[in-house]
Amino acid sequence: MKIAVYGATGMVGSEITAEAVKRGHEVTAITRGGTSVEGTTALAADLSDLSTYRDVASKNDVVVLAVPSPRDGSSHDEFRELHEEIAETLIPGRLFVVGGAGATQTPDGTMLKDTPDFPAAYKPEADTFAAVLLDYQSSSGLDWTMLAPAPEIAPGPATAYTLGSNQPAGDFVSAGTFAVAALDEIETPKHKEQRFTVANA
Repeated sequence: MKIAVYGATGMVGSEITAEAVKRGHEVTAITRGGTSVEGTTALAADLSDLSTYRDVASKNDVVVLAVPSPRDGSSHDEFRELHEEIAETLIPGRLFVVGGAGATQTPDGTMLKDTPDFPAAYKPEADTFAAVLLDYQSSSGLDWTMLAPAPEIAPGPATAYTLGSNQPAGDFVSAGTFAVAALDEIETPKHKEQRFTVANA
């Protein structure tokens, strides 16, 4: 399978890239600087270059978007608009989006981002990914899947995992576990046009 990973050197993207290479897939590692990643073909591109995105999507079976929204205090408007446009772009391949935990829900249906104890520092990113999720849920004809982590995600090796739907599957997931769950879904799709969640078992 041909898999392209945007954000291939980030905490999550690097693990997804490594797991895909380990499983024998043909991987294109996409970063702004075209950083060389062992076992992949490197490509320099920014997600804002939608012309290149469309070209990448047409040449790969799956495009993984492991790109976070801005974390430097700058506006998230462009990031949200990019996802809105991608959601409206019908491509022959599949789209796998790394989502955010803040847009998952408590048992009563409240998004985590809207609960009293949600950290204020993460609220902008959570609001953005809630909007991004809605863009994909509102799309028509796009083969997409979004995987959201547990509320806490950190570097670490893969373990057994548990899955959830709209509610967090647990409190913590390692980046290694997240990557394994991502590749399992990419290889054997079970959540087409859905958002699901993962946590360490």
